[in-house]
Amino acid sequence: MSQQISHADLASMAQVSDAPIQTRVNRTFELPPALYIGTLIGYFGFLTIMTVCFMNPELALPMAVFSFSIIAGFGLGFKWVAMNPENAAKTLSWGQFANRGVQTLSGRLTAFEASAQVLTLPILIVFWGLCIAVIMATL
Repeated sequence: MSQQISHADLASMAQVSDAPIQTRVNRTFELPPALYIGTLIGYFGFLTIMTVCFMNPELALPMAVFSFSIIAGFGLGFKWVAMNPENAAKTLSWGQFANRGVQTLSGRLTAFEASAQVLTLPILIVFWGLCIAVIMATL
C-alpha cells in the first residue's frame, strides 16, 4: 500500500545533487560489425535475386522501399551505438569476439555459435530466394 510522507521527512531523506549521474549503457549487443555486414549482404542478396529473377519495372518502387527500410534499420542501430561519444562501450573487434564470445540469457555462446545464430536467418532468406529463382527458371 502507499502511504503519505510528509515534506519534512522527504527533505531529510532526499539527496540533492548538482550534476546528474552518468549511467553506462552498452548498446553494442557485443557483436562485431562483420556480423552486421554479413546480415546486410544476405538481405540485399535476396533483393538482388528477386530483382534479377522477375525483372519487372513495376518492382522498382517496392525494391527501393525494401532497400530503404533495411538501410534505415541498420543505420538506426549504428547511430544508437554511436549516440554518446563518451560511452566506454565500443563494438568488439573480431579477435575480441572470438576470444570472449557472447553472454546470453541461456549462457555464454562461442563466436561460432553466436555467428550461426545471427546469420541463420539471412542465409535461409537467400536460399529461399534461390529456390524461387529455380522455380521461375523451370516454368
